[in-house]
Amino acid sequence: MLHIQNTLTGKKELFTPIQAGKVKMYVCGMTVYDFCHIGHARVLVVFDVITRYLRKIYGPENVTYVRNVTDIDDKIISRAIENGEDIGTLTARFIQAMHEDADALGVKRPDLEPRATEHMDELLAMIQTLIDKGMAYYADNGDVYYQVSQFADYGKLAKKNLDDLQSGSRVEVEQAKRDPMDFVLWKKAKPGEPSWASPWGEGRPGWHIECSAMSVKCLGDHFDIHGGGLDLKFPHHENEIAQSEGCTGHKFVNYWIHNGFVRVDDEKMSKSLGNFFIIRDVLKTYAPEVIRYFILNSHYMSPLNYSDENLDKAKSSLTTLYQALLGLELSDATVLDEQSDYVQGYAQRFFQAMDDDFNTPMAISVLFDMSHEINRLKTSDTAQATALAGQLKLLAELLGLLENDAQQFLQGSSTEGGLSDDEINALIEQRATAKQEKNWSECDRIRDVLDGEDILLEDTAEGTRWRRK
Repeated sequence: MLHIQNTLTGKKELFTPIQAGKVKMYVCGMTVYDFCHIGHARVLVVFDVITRYLRKIYGPENVTYVRNVTDIDDKIISRAIENGEDIGTLTARFIQAMHEDADALGVKRPDLEPRATEHMDELLAMIQTLIDKGMAYYADNGDVYYQVSQFADYGKLAKKNLDDLQSGSRVEVEQAKRDPMDFVLWKKAKPGEPSWASPWGEGRPGWHIECSAMSVKCLGDHFDIHGGGLDLKFPHHENEIAQSEGCTGHKFVNYWIHNGFVRVDDEKMSKSLGNFFIIRDVLKTYAPEVIRYFILNSHYMSPLNYSDENLDKAKSSLTTLYQALLGLELSDATVLDEQSDYVQGYAQRFFQAMDDDFNTPMAISVLFDMSHEINRLKTSDTAQATALAGQLKLLAELLGLLENDAQQFLQGSSTEGGLSDDEINALIEQRATAKQEKNWSECDRIRDVLDGEDILLEDTAEGTRWRRK
């Protein structure tokens, strides 16, 4: 029985879909004006795992996962002007880059990936409804604003009332607003900016209204789960609730899920501090599954501290799991046929961990218990070790882990200036020849050469295996 920590209520609650057996989830995606950074990687991986697990429970065909793309906003316009290109060219390039990064991390594509610029009709209709209901107004400066005072529940996600929010807000320079907390729904076009026709003149949508319109279009007025990074809880998600519920007159979302911040060496990640890491740069040093493991070894709500040391620990831990799979033939028949109580006991513990608000660190600890048992069984009961290894792979797949060939993962890739795979294999063949000739000094020399290149050898009955340290 799955329980989710619901940001809206502040409680861990039993998850009950609106429609029995079916789940609808919307996650705020990327604003595509630059390459995705490690904070984006956490959002991508966390909700990929949540989706995988929901599909395990309810069936792949019964889960609809929507992750939007923001392809028009101030940052996109500024970057396009800076680059001297149109926004379509800019956003297309970074949407492709986002897909490349997500694919590299083993993140499955969402069922729907709506773009703001493709939903102008829905955006305009929602804004007009809010105006008609007296919850939004056309201002003297040509913008349209949401009137926060007209929504009695404003602040319920952030757990603050409107008076508290107003007292903590900065004085607005813009005098067109009726209240400092009011936020823009439609922006009047400035000269040279991209714009769309509307009843209020040429302009473009505000950021908050985009997600309300796209989520309602894709999933309906009322759906199960809305997710995103903790930085979006206020004001973005708060404003989504106000807009959507103000427009429809009923509850917008049942469960809100927010993943925690990423810090770098215990400091806030930011470009100004010079500790800003984009995914594709990190992938030059660490394998994709190492990054996934690093992200999932902390609970999604907790702060995540990015550092080379923590990524190195993740690599070492993942190596331990892969080593348990070495030397075992994991055919589909073996994986599917072995369903003994012994094997299933680990699965039960894994699912209990995931049912507890997607507790991936606890689930990973079960994988390690399985790997230790597999290593013990290898010397006494190969069939049982193989069955348990098959279950290990099946469970790890729900986290997007252990999806590579064990030997290939452990061998890794050559570092700059290091030996290539072919060179390593050639030295191992030379060592095998030396062993046949009982030339032990040559054997030791070759082992020392490989050890100096951080290559570990393991002599087995099937031959010599190797991996990089």
